[in-house]
Amino acid sequence: MFLETPDSNKASKGWIEVICGSMFSGKTEELIRRLKRAQFAKQKIEIFKPTIDIRYDEEKVVSHDANEINSTPVPTSANILLLANDVDVIGIDEAQFFDDELPSVCKNLADRGVRVIVAGLDMDYLGNPFGPIPNLMATAEFVTKVHAICVDCGDLAIHSNRIVSSNKLVHLGEQDEYEALCRACFLKKNT
Repeated sequence: MFLETPDSNKASKGWIEVICGSMFSGKTEELIRRLKRAQFAKQKIEIFKPTIDIRYDEEKVVSHDANEINSTPVPTSANILLLANDVDVIGIDEAQFFDDELPSVCKNLADRGVRVIVAGLDMDYLGNPFGPIPNLMATAEFVTKVHAICVDCGDLAIHSNRIVSSNKLVHLGEQDEYEALCRACFLKKNT
């Protein structure tokens, strides 16, 4: 099915890219890299992040390596649709913190001809699928799973292991509160 838009050629160019993995795997770094390349290509970009994410900066998207790019914090995914006007590429960081409407928002944007790049954790600290990321992965044209290095054995890490006492699903933290672990080390510490 082809959507009718003012620029029907642009509608065929939209798609969704998902960058996922554990904490400390370089998701935000890769998102920033792709967005800066789009800027270099003189494409109009807009970046969004959830208002809950204030770890490094209240407005900018900042990687653990201190690379940064300006963004617009929004409370819900519906706000992205309201604010995304006349853009070629949209970046969304920390997507796991958005509501379940995010996949629909991304589909709507891609159907309008926008390249949508989403970064987020694919699993929570318990090893379960996290937020809207699994549905985004299922509907995306491109999925890139990045890996951290297990702090215990040096293998590829896929888990974000919480090392502080908290039962809240959403607990913002850094290396003093989380560690990257491979499957075997995660199971060893959590059984």
